[in-house]
Amino acid sequence: MIFLTVGTQFPFDRLVRAVDKALESGRLAEEVLAQIGDSPYQPRNFQAVPYMDKALFDEYVDKASGIISHAGMGNIALALNNNKPLLVMPRLRRYREVVNDHQLAIAKKFEHLGHLLAAYNEDDMLDKIGALRHFVPTRRETHAEAVAKRISSFLAEIEDWD
Repeated sequence: MIFLTVGTQFPFDRLVRAVDKALESGRLAEEVLAQIGDSPYQPRNFQAVPYMDKALFDEYVDKASGIISHAGMGNIALALNNNKPLLVMPRLRRYREVVNDHQLAIAKKFEHLGHLLAAYNEDDMLDKIGALRHFVPTRRETHAEAVAKRISSFLAEIEDWD
């Protein structure tokens, strides 16, 4: 089962339509269950709800063979922490899906590091959706000590400004 989630703040019809089209065309043959927010678009080829409680959401993540999502850090961290293959499509400013293209930068960086697959448009989604089944994400290593050191250094600089 593939779990599609678009978050709860805004609908993401472009992504929902792309997954619906992938199922319709046969490029995706796996069952899809989805959380799609307050979307005016209702998928024809998979089951979707606007919202779900955390227990059900966590159950779908646990059961999923892969996750499809927008390129928000919360869902990326969720997939990485659960060792789930992830395919993202960044929300884009030109479609008024976000106020800036930060998700584009996030998707490119995490794709480059091997943590996820990224589709940058609907056609790209059709091409990459088949790869999700076999994709093995590179394990993410955190460097908390290095981050703490950089923050400490920055704060020390600020103190010197007085």
